Amino acid sequence: MDMVATGEVVSEIDILRIMEMIPHRYPMLMIDRVVDIVPNVSAVGIKNVSANESFFQGHFPARPVMPGVLIVESMAQTAAVLVVQTLGAESEGKLVYFMSINNCRFRRPVTPGDAMRIHVEKIQHRGNVWKFSGEARVGDRACAEASFAAMILDD
Repeated sequence: MDMVATGEVVSEIDILRIMEMIPHRYPMLMIDRVVDIVPNVSAVGIKNVSANESFFQGHFPARPVMPGVLIVESMAQTAAVLVVQTLGAESEGKLVYFMSINNCRFRRPVTPGDAMRIHVEKIQHRGNVWKFSGEARVGDRACAEASFAAMILDD
């Protein structure tokens, strides 16, 4: 697998391209756009949180809050786009499974109307296992942070 040269910044990947790169679909697609991608290094995912999100029907109807596990999922999906951008077309659409989530902290709730920016950075890559650190922010305020590992499954 040839990697794209480190340092080559990709300015933006839209939702249609994201859906070519990763297998997630509504209601589990947790990013709308990915920006500032530096292959093999880092990326920023954007999630525009709408009052129409399906999870708000039960979490919580009187005071909607995005579930923390879905914020972490948005970090993983941003990381998956970074991996595909790094490895190239042969990795598109492959399944990626969480292996671990560590040092996860939730700092403030994410609510309808928030534009969440999900910053992920590659920590390590060995074989088909990738490790990342992630942080979700709304404006200048941190909402969540975690380090996590995932495995890409070869068919």
